[in-house]
Amino acid sequence: MNEELAIVQTVDFFTPVVDDPFTFGQIAAANSLSDVYAMGGKPLTAMNIVCFPVQEMDISVLREVLRGGIEKMREAGVVLVGGHSVDDREIKYGLAVTGTIHPQKVITKEGSRPGNKLVLTKPLGTGIISTAVKADMASPQAAEAIIKSMSTLNRRASEVMLEVGVDACTDITGFGLLGHACEMVENTPVGFLIYADRVPFFPDVLMLAESGLVPGGLYRNRDFRRPQVHISAGVGQYLGEALFDPQTSGGLLISVAAEKSEMLLQKLHQAGVSEAAEIGEVIRQPEGEIRVDFYRSA
Repeated sequence: MNEELAIVQTVDFFTPVVDDPFTFGQIAAANSLSDVYAMGGKPLTAMNIVCFPVQEMDISVLREVLRGGIEKMREAGVVLVGGHSVDDREIKYGLAVTGTIHPQKVITKEGSRPGNKLVLTKPLGTGIISTAVKADMASPQAAEAIIKSMSTLNRRASEVMLEVGVDACTDITGFGLLGHACEMVENTPVGFLIYADRVPFFPDVLMLAESGLVPGGLYRNRDFRRPQVHISAGVGQYLGEALFDPQTSGGLLISVAAEKSEMLLQKLHQAGVSEAAEIGEVIRQPEGEIRVDFYRSA
């Protein structure tokens, strides 16, 4: 391997979360590219991965999906180098992405240190609002907000964290904020303290959660990570559960040294990542676990 270059490769694809095929293509591509951005990498090439019911759905639908994906690839400066397709009963779309990064600058999930601050770059709630959209119970404002967010690349957030220098990062997708946070502390000598009242949510998320409009994946995430996550009774059921909401093309969760956290947030906001927020900190105990509580100033 070249001393100045490491190759990073990711594969990701999923089923539609919106009805419009062009928008779905954009979101799927943004979601697929996110894994490379979370490592601090620069995506260079991509291959389409498509499952499509050729006997049941008009080919124009697939054309729009691919057009949406290509638009996001162009925005990311990524070259499409081919793809694979399968005749399947359910449409699925995503990308196999190849990118590069300096070997000494790879950002992994591990590496958080006690005292670090935790920064989240996008609000939560895409799973809950998508469920409400399917039930025709989401407000136009909420639906518009998640579509804009899901189709937004994590490119600028990744570039800023590389510029500032951070200790660990992951992107928030299907396992939800707390599920992916658990991955960052699992088998490490640190834990996370998440301030529930500092976590940004899209409009109406908690109201919809209280109404029971939540995806099944939320409960699977919660039940799987239950032994590792300790939520204060004061946080409340619906807020606590919403932190497990499975995200599509969510933001980055970044662990950064305390002395750099203010600069990171300032640069993220200046770069257009306007809803980035500090949501917690890295703690020594309990090791490998997550605590969720409200923020209390010193």
